[in-house]
Amino acid sequence: MHTTASSPIGDLTLTADASSGALTGLYMVDHRHRPDLETFGARLDGTDADAVFGAAIIQLHQYFTGDRVKFDLPTQTAGTAFQRDVWEQLAEIPYGETITYAELAIRIGKPRAVRAVGLANGRNPLSIVVPCHRVVGSNGALTGFGGGIERKRYLLSLERDEPAAVELW
Repeated sequence: MHTTASSPIGDLTLTADASSGALTGLYMVDHRHRPDLETFGARLDGTDADAVFGAAIIQLHQYFTGDRVKFDLPTQTAGTAFQRDVWEQLAEIPYGETITYAELAIRIGKPRAVRAVGLANGRNPLSIVVPCHRVVGSNGALTGFGGGIERKRYLLSLERDEPAAVELW
């Protein structure tokens, strides 16, 4: 099942597991690795959406207004063991901070797997909630982000309370 929520970076599509209600995906418009809409199941609106996605929508609103630095939501991801290791480490990157892909590879105990870490990072199904936008190139450059570099720049500026965080969409 899925719903759509508006945000300063454009509409977000949220998906959840029908049996547990756990959040399984958060995708931006034109998200690079967004699955086909047909795979998301029934669209929920109104009170039906609130029942499943209400907490996620509230926490996203709090994040975008600067009132939340960490998400507290039940999540469920489908991926390889390697991908899940990468995604678990992404969740540990503090709000407003960045690390490099090489640092992320070291954190999962695979220092030579920088490229594979980058690919797993790009397949993160829970953008923003699992902060893949906090990973940068070895020289600090903003590289790769499923939602596009401008959204990555926006999210990092928002977290650093920089004036560049203006609504672009």
